[in-house]
Amino acid sequence: MYAIIDIGGRQEKIEKGSVFKTNRLSIKEGANTKLSNVLLAMKNKEYFIGKPYIKGASVECEVVSHDRAKKVTVFKFKRRKSYRRKIGHRQDLTVLKVKNIHV
Repeated sequence: MYAIIDIGGRQEKIEKGSVFKTNRLSIKEGANTKLSNVLLAMKNKEYFIGKPYIKGASVECEVVSHDRAKKVTVFKFKRRKSYRRKIGHRQDLTVLKVKNIHV
């Protein structure tokens, strides 16, 4: 059984027990959350397709931790103009573990 959900503007393929990262959610570590934006689900070789979401479908997840992604360095440069800018960015992430998928 698996499902494709829409979370944080991205689509993730998940299965029961899988762990995935998404943009930071304002939920405390160890807390449970219910995600209802299920686009597609497969259960016992039967597919459920939403328009755009499946009515009544949800995914139960547990917040494992809050992390930060690897640093991305942005360097701007214009030749012969003495223009150089170095900027770093680290994205805040939330690690979720799928507990159950309801269709």
